Amino acid sequence: MIPIDQIYKSLKTVIDPEIGINIVDLGLIYDVKINNGDVVVVMTLTTPGCPMGYMFDEEVKKAVKKIKGVKKVKVEITFDPPWTPEKMSKEAKKKLNI
Repeated sequence: MIPIDQIYKSLKTVIDPEIGINIVDLGLIYDVKINNGDVVVVMTLTTPGCPMGYMFDEEVKKAVKKIKGVKKVKVEITFDPPWTPEKMSKEAKKKLNI
């Protein structure tokens, strides 16, 4: 069985290149589902037109596939609910002086 905290730890290695903060602390990860080695990451982007969407798809898959026991990774992008700065961690807000 793959521990969910291990998935989140791995996702913290994916950094938003425009903001310089990982996608977990930015509040972009909405859910992680694990089923027999298959992982689905439900996430959002800061804006629907975010040009980094394709990059996040690739980087999330690469980060999660490094975990022992992971067979497949699927990334689902959603905008419901829309992302807002309130979703960021305290650490991220502090780094951005929010």
